[in-house]
Order: sequence, then structure tokens, then C-alpha cells
Amino acid sequence: MTGGLLYHIGKFVGWHAEIFKRPENMKMYYKETIRQMYEIGIGSLMIIFVVSLFIGAVTAVQFTYQLQGTLIPAYYIGYIVRDMAIIELAVTFSSIILAGKVGSNIASEIGGMRQKEHIDAMEIMGVNTASFLVMPKIIAALFVIPILVSVAAIVSIGGGYIATIYGGAFTAEDFIQGLRSFFKPWTVCMMYIKAFVFAYILTSVACYQGYFVTGGSVELGHASTRAVVYGIISILIADYIIAVVLTS
Repeated sequence: MTGGLLYHIGKFVGWHAEIFKRPENMKMYYKETIRQMYEIGIGSLMIIFVVSLFIGAVTAVQFTYQLQGTLIPAYYIGYIVRDMAIIELAVTFSSIILAGKVGSNIASEIGGMRQKEHIDAMEIMGVNTASFLVMPKIIAALFVIPILVSVAAIVSIGGGYIATIYGGAFTAEDFIQGLRSFFKPWTVCMMYIKAFVFAYILTSVACYQGYFVTGGSVELGHASTRAVVYGIISILIADYIIAVVLTS
């Protein structure tokens, strides 16, 4: 098992030399990148919005319950919701959702092309398929996913505001005071660092699983599942490493 894992890690790393070669036709790559940005961004916006709204609301409700009967100031609820959304919840939950939605779609798309021999036909025509099929997806993800994470953070804070105020636990002034208290710009930088790293991981892992799929429809289904599972595990490991490095 360890030998197989090391083999795939080495193959994955070596594969990047093919991905980032100079494009043969810049216009073709540009069009594909724009298409991928639309698919990843617009296609995922609604689910990111809904999930982030309720994550913020649940976080506010849970911490409101914990603060009841304590000597902690009421405005701390806004502070807690803000930092939880920015540092962890928005970026990690959004990336996990995208690993499931976008990752499985990418693995299925590229894997289907491999099974139908479209990739072989493109290679015969002299196209660097690893670069053409993977690079636009990675570039699109690096542009779009940080924007989705920004939306998720804002919506999460808004969800916390709605749950807190209309739940009658605290006033709007308390929540807003909490949002303005103890703010460190570095937390926003951490969020974007995580967003870029997670975007690269979920996209490249999904592309790898689809590009090297073999067999029929059953194997393609397994590849899509592996793209989601390995992508989520890699994101969680990277989340821990980044948190340790950036907060030490």
C-alpha cells in the first residue's frame, strides 16, 4: 500500500512537467480557461451561498447558547463568527464542497475523454493533452475559487448576523461591535493563502484521477470517487499544515 502511494505521488509530481509546458495555441487555451472559470464559478455560486449562509447562522446560534449565563461580553459573538468564518469555515467548507462538485465533474470529464480515445486522438495531432486539459482548469480555479471563498466569508457573517439579531439574543450594535473588535488583517491573508492552495489541490488531484483512468464505466466511477475522497483528505492535511505554519 505504501509503495503504491509513493508511486502515485511520484507520478503526480512528475506529471506536472507536462502540464506547465508552453501552450501551442494561446487563444485556444484562453477560451478553455474562460469556459472553466464559468463552470467552476457560476456553476458553484448558489451552493456556496446556501451552505455558507447556514454555516454562519449555526455558528452564531451555537456560540450564543454557549455564552448565555457567562461573564463574556455580548459583542464577542460577532468577533467569534467573523474570525471563524474568515480563518476556517468559509475557506475549508467551500473547498470541501467544491472538491465534491467540481472535482467529480473534472474527473468524469477527462476520464470520459480518455475512455472514448479523444485524448489519444489529440495526442496524434500533436496536442500536449496534459497541458491543454489540465492547465486551464488549474488557472481558472486559482482565479475563481478565492472569489467564491470571499463570497462565502461575507455570506457566513451575514448569516450569523441574521441568526443573532432576529433570534433576539443580542442587538445589532453588539454584533457589529464584535465585527470591529480585535481584527487582524493577517487572518484575511491566511484565508486567501488557504484558498489558493486548496484550489490547486482539488483541481490537480481530480485531473490526475481522470487523466490516468483505465477500464470502463465502473473504473471511471471509482476514479471520480477517488478524486473527491483524495481531494478532501489532501485539503484537510494542507489545512492543518498551513494553520501550524502561519500561526506559529
